[in-house]
Amino acid sequence: MEQLTPESPAGIVGEPTPSLSRRGFLRAGALAGGGIAAVALAACAPAAALPAWTYAPTAAPIGSPPVASPSSSPVAAASAEASHGAHSPAASGAPAAPAIDHDANAAAVIKRFLDGEGATLPPVNQPLEPKIQGGTKVFELTIDEIDHRIDAVKDPVKALGYNGVWPGPLLSVVEGDKVRAIFTNNLHESTGVHFHGQRVPNAMDGVPHITQEPIQPGASFTYEFVARTPGSHMYHSHHNATDQVGRGLLGAFIVKPRQPARQYTRLYGASQDIVWISNDTLGGFTINGRGFPATAPIIARLGETIVIRFMNEGVMMHPWHLHGMPMRVVARDGYPLGAAAFTCDTLGVNPGERWDVVVKCDEPGAWAFHCHILPHAEGPDGMYGMVTALIVQDQAASISLAAAGAPAYACVIPATG
Repeated sequence: MEQLTPESPAGIVGEPTPSLSRRGFLRAGALAGGGIAAVALAACAPAAALPAWTYAPTAAPIGSPPVASPSSSPVAAASAEASHGAHSPAASGAPAAPAIDHDANAAAVIKRFLDGEGATLPPVNQPLEPKIQGGTKVFELTIDEIDHRIDAVKDPVKALGYNGVWPGPLLSVVEGDKVRAIFTNNLHESTGVHFHGQRVPNAMDGVPHITQEPIQPGASFTYEFVARTPGSHMYHSHHNATDQVGRGLLGAFIVKPRQPARQYTRLYGASQDIVWISNDTLGGFTINGRGFPATAPIIARLGETIVIRFMNEGVMMHPWHLHGMPMRVVARDGYPLGAAAFTCDTLGVNPGERWDVVVKCDEPGAWAFHCHILPHAEGPDGMYGMVTALIVQDQAASISLAAAGAPAYACVIPATG
């Protein structure tokens, strides 16, 4: 199994690989604490213990959220999906709907997750290495129309992306760095780019008709500033933004503190520093551009400490809930909370907010990790959308996965510069 070290490539909730077999995954779960299928990922009792699940007829199964076309309103699509989640048992006297085999449907989608469906899709959230020109870190990005897969079963959606991907490449710098970001617009419409959370010169704020003219199709715009505000930030469209951000024009911008002692790998002894971007318009409810079962679990060793940077690029609040272990919330919008840090197991993240949490992985097993607005995570067809898992391995489980040739699912942001 790939070893996670401070020198590993910068990264995020990573991509699974086909080499992770279901047998190896299940064995790892059993060794780590009772078996993956036996823990909170499958939140239902055996069929014998429950009556059949019966729901009133609906226009579409909850596992198939509506897809917003470029000409439709992403907000309307998100609202429609939320309404599809509001299922209730059939009213007395109403025609009985066909029984839904929840157990079979839930087991089938979890099997896709355990078999590593995300490994069949292109990687996302990959770091973009800057060029160094006269002491300035230069990032070159294109703004593109793309076909993007939310999972391996549904047809691709017509999306937008930076450098051809959604989310855009992860941009990582150090506090005090001079940054030059050159964006070339390959869309058939104008756009603009805002570095959300950064204190930049007004001319670099990226709001068309206020601080700049829109970036026209075929044109480029260069943003230059000094990275003054350390922490977890984002870059995204600020022009026709409901549509453009909803379709994928978003990415993470990480500014590490200049003092190494303040970086999370030093401050908390974190072995993984994970970026987690949520969106809730095109393609339904997603984590880093994927919906369950194509989301990738976070894999950690027993006793490790990890950091997760929640970023909400959607139009709804999402309360993230981790089973089995608490989260220590240490920063909001890039600003350390200090003595105001607090501990919780469910953290609401509003649109535009970034929250950084520290998790001590001291409970072995496979632990569900999901949005706790339930229609964003589960329905009669099983789990979907904003769901993943934190897999905490003991030494035996780590050896098991290594023997299966399975690398870790999550990368780390380097501890240095």
